[in-house]
Amino acid sequence: MNSELNDDVIVVGCGVVGLTTAVVLAESGRRVRIWAREPAERTTSAVAGALWWPYRIEPEVLVGEWALQSLSVYEELAARPEETGVRMVEGVHGETVLDGLGSWAARVPGLRAATAGEYAGVGLWARLPLIDMPVHLAWLRERFVRAGGTVEERYVTDLAEVPAPVVVNCTGLGARELVPDPGMRPVRGQLVVVENPGVTTWLTSGESDTKATYFFPQPGGLILGGTTEEDDWSLTPDPAVAEAIVRRCAALRPEIAGARIIDHRVGLRPARDAVRLERELLPDGRVLVHNYGHGGAGITVAWGCAREAAGLASR
Repeated sequence: MNSELNDDVIVVGCGVVGLTTAVVLAESGRRVRIWAREPAERTTSAVAGALWWPYRIEPEVLVGEWALQSLSVYEELAARPEETGVRMVEGVHGETVLDGLGSWAARVPGLRAATAGEYAGVGLWARLPLIDMPVHLAWLRERFVRAGGTVEERYVTDLAEVPAPVVVNCTGLGARELVPDPGMRPVRGQLVVVENPGVTTWLTSGESDTKATYFFPQPGGLILGGTTEEDDWSLTPDPAVAEAIVRRCAALRPEIAGARIIDHRVGLRPARDAVRLERELLPDGRVLVHNYGHGGAGITVAWGCAREAAGLASR
């Protein structure tokens, strides 16, 4: 292969994991291209509620450090919320206790038991990154381009045929067919966006196998959720599910009941029993780095995983 291309990396996929990984690689001095079949604003990342929290993601022994590295970055980015889309916002995780969390929780600033005035049941109060994803994805892309990267719309059918010395697979749910990895599965999430009636804090409250109740105040409206429907590929909003989401959220904040609905959103979380973050040598000696399977916590671990993936790409 041409020696002039030895620093070339192609990152396949441009959700939050792919973009963040590409930024880290480009800013380390590598020449990086992103190949993606659709722009960032049409990925699952773009419709995420986007609260930082290690949510339904394994392996726990690694996730904590990935998440904390990302938390440090988001705390810095929150100084420029209009530019980066990142804000530090207070709220409560209902039905959650410190003893039920991993060791990472001890390093989250200010995490404590919620008071009775903050939440009617048992919960944890925290000030966490809440990310306006359309703004954040656009900012990541611009940062990547400023670092010398390029973004190309390409449909990849075989990772081994991507023409670069180093290929980084950040294809999320697409890895199911592309790797192929039958362990990848969708976890469908449905959201309702309403005009914010004055809610300034986020809240999550309880979870069953198929649904969770939460609301996140974003600049474009109050995001209400949600669902956790495994192996459901439908991207069509279900009106009955939307009504149930509004009803559950209004039971916690009655003013939500009368809020005007702005939008309905559906995303398919790229779930796997554990994140796949590893280096593979292709038959011709080139390097393939896998960085996928983050489920609903891609935003939470994006920077930690990106740094590890960049390290694997450089060995």
